[in-house]
Amino acid sequence: MRTRATILLVASFAVSLSTMKAMAALATSAAATVAARARDAGQEKADAKKYATSGLILRIDRARREMIISCAAIPGYMDAMVMTLPVRDAKSLEGLKPGVTVDFTLSVDASAAVMDEVRLRPYENTAQEPMASRQLQILEAATPNATKPAPALAVGEAVPDFVLTDQANHRVEFSQFAGRVTAITFIYTRCPLPNFCFRMSNNFSVLHKRFAERMGKDLALLSITFDPEHDRPEVLADYAKTWTKDATGWYFLTGPTTDVQKVCREFGMNFWQDEGLMTHSLRTIVVDRHGKIVATLEGNEYTAKQLADLVESVINRRD
Repeated sequence: MRTRATILLVASFAVSLSTMKAMAALATSAAATVAARARDAGQEKADAKKYATSGLILRIDRARREMIISCAAIPGYMDAMVMTLPVRDAKSLEGLKPGVTVDFTLSVDASAAVMDEVRLRPYENTAQEPMASRQLQILEAATPNATKPAPALAVGEAVPDFVLTDQANHRVEFSQFAGRVTAITFIYTRCPLPNFCFRMSNNFSVLHKRFAERMGKDLALLSITFDPEHDRPEVLADYAKTWTKDATGWYFLTGPTTDVQKVCREFGMNFWQDEGLMTHSLRTIVVDRHGKIVATLEGNEYTAKQLADLVESVINRRD
């Protein structure tokens, strides 16, 4: 009996020892796997490539911590394109909105691309004469509150109806564009600077060509002169021919000086006479199908393609 019990005990011990060895081997294998994964992850992180770039924000999804952005080309890596990119730090989305330009670092590893160091590009006044612009600001600041203009319309606000006259001398009401996306910019036909009114009109020319089949149905373009005394309908008609042979859906608008000034003020557009020329700011506004402002683009640092990408994102919205 003792011999049999001893044999059973030895056998049981051997089985336990074998099981322990097997478990130890599994643990060792798991540890090795974890270590290998950690090394791989560390290697991927070490091998992540970083590119300094910029882009125009088209839409922000704060819940998913990502944005749709029209990204500038990165030489040697990618062409300019629209991308949906996550941000590593949710706080970097604070204060951002469609239509603003951001500088950021695009970090790319074997598994994903992510936005780091997202920074709002500060708007720099593009007035031709910064000193004159500053003097105007000082004068406006000294103006009694009762006579100061109302604040410019903000993103999300509905655009009040207004009436102006187009290049064919037809009455145009803003309300007639309900159900269509509307892009609005401001120009004067005598502007001599290629990076000011010429660029604004060139941007709209790009839009007009890119969305040729949707002009008048899904999209309307309004180029409003802030020099109505000179830019009469017949002058605007000639100016329009510079940019397109068929101006379907593209309206070059003028009107009584007081009406034009009122519209310009509502959109935050500043301008004044300066030795025969007009010193002015640059603004382009995108309005959705419901008549609400989606984005206000200041200055001229964005590209025509980025503006077109923004407009397309608004046209394709389902809300």
